[in-house]
Amino acid sequence: MLHRGHESTGGDGDGGTLAVPMAWFCAEYIADELLRTGDLMPPSSVEYRAGRDALALTVFLSGTGDELSGLQVIAQLPTWLSLTAYDQGWQDWVRERLADLTADAEASGVRSPDLALARAAWRWLEETELLAADLDAVPGHAGTTDEDDGPKVWTPAWQLGLPLGHLAIHLF
Repeated sequence: MLHRGHESTGGDGDGGTLAVPMAWFCAEYIADELLRTGDLMPPSSVEYRAGRDALALTVFLSGTGDELSGLQVIAQLPTWLSLTAYDQGWQDWVRERLADLTADAEASGVRSPDLALARAAWRWLEETELLAADLDAVPGHAGTTDEDDGPKVWTPAWQLGLPLGHLAIHLF
């Protein structure tokens, strides 16, 4: 979606047209509302950001390219639930969709600020590791009475954000 300015701010060189990433902002807003409604994590936590970015990518990459109304969001919930389900290859789907959208944008010669923000979110989810409970650890770890004291492992942010987003959709 493009927003016409009254005059050029000198940054884009195309006569005053400023590209506003409305599709990405809409996806991020929907993801944020789903997570806030679920009340699973404090919004200031990195885990919350991981969940929001994972959900925003799911919403954006599965979208029609248009902004979603309230009824369209409700209609999309089963699709998003299916995409974020455990062992569904979400990360491979994200990589493929981003590659397809990038190829389409390059072929058309159009620079997409939405796609740039989606790629930045994916890069953060892939490259950022968070310290989390090791769910594959041996059951009955000796001396552990609190899960905060249990074994920890560094995990890519998307691996924490995806189940958080999935649960938020369930709770919505």
